[in-house]
Amino acid sequence: MKTAKDYLDDANAVVTRIPTEEAIKLHGADDGIWIDVRDSSDIAKTGTIKGAQRLPRGFLEFAADPASPHQKDFMKPDNKYYLVCGAGGQAALAGKTLKDMGYTDVTNVGGVPDWKNAGGPVED
Repeated sequence: MKTAKDYLDDANAVVTRIPTEEAIKLHGADDGIWIDVRDSSDIAKTGTIKGAQRLPRGFLEFAADPASPHQKDFMKPDNKYYLVCGAGGQAALAGKTLKDMGYTDVTNVGGVPDWKNAGGPVED
């Protein structure tokens, strides 16, 4: 039986996590798409990274699949993605899912609280 730690270990093995300070420097510096994978109630409580798309982890597969009627226009396997959540775990798991679906350039930037504490740009 796999544990939550096993899933996180698997995700962290394939999804690069960068330090918050590095992520802040990259924000707006390239054509990467920033995605907050938390649910809307969590985002409403804390805000999110400025300009981030909101794509709950529970809807990710549908939004990322070109064959799905729920596929989002900004979800294309060749785009660059920066994922954020509350602490980094959900972003890692979401990133692994995207990699499994053929998305090649996926980065975990950790949690919104770290982003805010480091002075990264935010929005409600």
